[in-house]
Amino acid sequence: MGEMADNVYKNHLAYPQDRRIWVQVKWPFLAMAAMAAVGPVVAAWVWMLVFGLPEIPPAPRVVAVDDPSGFPAWLRLAHFVNLVLMVLLVRSGLSILMDHPRLYWNDHCTPGSEWIRFTPLTVPKDRVWTAKDDSRYLSPWIGLPGFRHTIGIARHWHFLSAFFWLLNGLIFVGLLFATNQWKRLVPTDLGIFVEAWNVFVHYATFHLPVEPDGFYKYNPLQQLSYFGIVFIVAPTSLLTGLAMSPALDNWAGWYPRLFGGRQCARSIHFLALCSYLAFLVPHVGMVVITGLCQNMNHIVFGTDDTNPAGLVVFLVGAAGIIALCWLAHWISWKRPRWVQMGFRRLLGPLQRTTLNRLASRNQYTRDDISPYFWPNGKLPHSPEWEALGDLRRSGFQLKVFGQVENPVELTLDQLEKLGKREQITLHHCIQGWSGVAQWGGVTIGQLMELVKPLPGVQAVVFRSFGEGHYGGEYYDTLTLENAMHPETLLAWEMNDKPLPDLHGAPLRLRAENQLGYKMVKWIKSVEFVHSEKEVGKGYGGKNEDDEYYPVVANI
Repeated sequence: MGEMADNVYKNHLAYPQDRRIWVQVKWPFLAMAAMAAVGPVVAAWVWMLVFGLPEIPPAPRVVAVDDPSGFPAWLRLAHFVNLVLMVLLVRSGLSILMDHPRLYWNDHCTPGSEWIRFTPLTVPKDRVWTAKDDSRYLSPWIGLPGFRHTIGIARHWHFLSAFFWLLNGLIFVGLLFATNQWKRLVPTDLGIFVEAWNVFVHYATFHLPVEPDGFYKYNPLQQLSYFGIVFIVAPTSLLTGLAMSPALDNWAGWYPRLFGGRQCARSIHFLALCSYLAFLVPHVGMVVITGLCQNMNHIVFGTDDTNPAGLVVFLVGAAGIIALCWLAHWISWKRPRWVQMGFRRLLGPLQRTTLNRLASRNQYTRDDISPYFWPNGKLPHSPEWEALGDLRRSGFQLKVFGQVENPVELTLDQLEKLGKREQITLHHCIQGWSGVAQWGGVTIGQLMELVKPLPGVQAVVFRSFGEGHYGGEYYDTLTLENAMHPETLLAWEMNDKPLPDLHGAPLRLRAENQLGYKMVKWIKSVEFVHSEKEVGKGYGGKNEDDEYYPVVANI
């Protein structure tokens, strides 16, 4: 099964007792969704009953010389590649969603404020309920890789697929406008909206109009649908995905606000997925109804005939996609390190040269502080932690050592004398939730001035009194570059009060251009090293070692 699978099974997380699939939408949003789906159909029936069926002029039999004819090879190939990548994106995206199965229109993520949830559970108030407790099981028949707490692998698949999906899309759009194929999709006359409505009235009232031959021309409704998917929904997916990046959000606070905030972007990202599925069902249906073999030949061979060969090849391709899904699942559980390292080598350099260079600077106000901040991680139970008892502030000493000129052990009072920075920032958890809080502490830059790292140091290790999800000392690392960001600090204060145990007392890391799992809680020591490869299993952190998370977590 591989190391990760063994750990999951040993901890009974692959098959938790409660595996129910549940969708609950708050009634105002359910009503809006119903109106959006049913309203146009009702309007079409009213139109037909009052005005009769609209007249639809027959499609021209002669195509102008400069109009597109047929589907060139590049378009057909891009169509198939897009299908493959969308399957991987959707399946991995569902696994990501189920790790925090709630969607919000606010950045605070207070339990009960979600507009939709995919869990039958409400957050209990009589005990500690962490974000990991709240995650749900998803069958690997649906999600990639499926099961529970597999978000590290799911994110690698999602971002790798998204990168090649974007590349494929840019090539497609570039060739679209480099040829006359753009005329298939881009409206050039506002009258198309009236014509599309007329076609919709026919469809909605079960009166199929005479269809033009798609080899030469789409009907108006079809054209607008394709245009919407390619030029509206696809860019929305990309832009809202970027709006969930802690590096981007905390560098340019205006960007997530374009979508209403980080959690609004997450909700819109999900609605974009719903749009793809809403397009896919009638799209496939109309392909079947209007001439399956002929339509398959259009998009497979680029010919306009009714030979069944195109359908056969398409079915073989569909079988290939199913086989690819099985292979992705096998790799995810048998060779998960391949996925992790493949992502690191392909996209890691791009992350480091773009998002990693964005210095966090966005600040919120005290009025923005979230009323609820999700807890995560296991409270420590180590002898060292228990020995501190009620003296976790006065009896604590932070050990700073490694490749430094001046190793030290510092009390919280001594840390405070180095200088205190306060910041109110937005926290991004890898599971999907967020929250705004005030933090007070000393910057890593100030600490470095005291201990003076030696030449060649490239990473900083933060060790915790707590343990990882599958046991063993919890630790994580930051690159020296990230550690030197002005908003990277060791915090002993949260919301103007001493840091509570649940959120990491006596010290926790804040690195606002990174995801939350990098921000180690219950810190006992800081070590400066040449490389993260010298620590643990060499992948950069406890989650990176055991759950295959990325070592750079800025998106």
